[in-house]
Amino acid sequence: MAAYVKKLLGVKKIGHAGTLDPFATGVLICCINKATKIARFFLHDEKKYLATLQLGVETDTQDLTGTITSICDSMDVSEKAIRSAFKQFEGMINQLPPVFSALKFKGVPLYRLARSGRPVQKPARPVFISNNKILEINLPYIRFEITCSAGTYIRTLCADIGARLGCGAHLRELKRIKSSGFTIDKAVSLKELEKLAFSGNMLGKRLLEKIISMADALHGIPGHVADESLTEKIKYGKIITKRDFMPKHLENSAKFIKIVDNNNDLLAVLSYQKKNNKYGYCCVFS
Repeated sequence: MAAYVKKLLGVKKIGHAGTLDPFATGVLICCINKATKIARFFLHDEKKYLATLQLGVETDTQDLTGTITSICDSMDVSEKAIRSAFKQFEGMINQLPPVFSALKFKGVPLYRLARSGRPVQKPARPVFISNNKILEINLPYIRFEITCSAGTYIRTLCADIGARLGCGAHLRELKRIKSSGFTIDKAVSLKELEKLAFSGNMLGKRLLEKIISMADALHGIPGHVADESLTEKIKYGKIITKRDFMPKHLENSAKFIKIVDNNNDLLAVLSYQKKNNKYGYCCVFS
């Protein structure tokens, strides 16, 4: 997906923050050129999805793309039992990553090992589900909305719910509607990008209006407008301490601070190092 967007935009570099399964749709954050340096700040934030689960059928990949491994002939589950099962998968839970995933074992993606008949099961890891809301029950299908931490596998959640109900299940549809604060209503569709590309307007005003500046993209990080002295220090990579910041409310700020100029162009992202009471450089932009 990122490679295709790179081709459409005609840019030198592009990176994405958070992968999507091939059959899934929705928000994918793409960082263009210099913005690839800040992709790390979007990888670990909360995600929100719309999903459809199908009860009674299990697959080896835990979604509709896999091979069916089990079919429940007599599925008798009540709405009360379904809602109870969903409720049990809220808050902090331990989740086993699927053997068909992009996670790696000794440098090899797990899905490659699984396809070659050598599946590797990674140990369970904690994930946080803050909201797990059923929207519609039309058996064998259940539509739901979920807000969760990065690294949560929705297809594994579906399989686990099916196991809890005793009939099995897999993920049928998945749409990411929010990622790191970016919502689908503000996203640019591939169809729209293609239309701009084929009309030769990729550098036109309409596209520029859709691109978010690096400073604005880092909406979760407190900012500071640099004066001439601080700008000079950043330019030459000099040591920066809390004394370089005014006003004083930044003394108790978050771990990261974004430094911008008077035009709101991003100059640097700094991280506070409590041990020596200084700021380290995460990334710098000339």
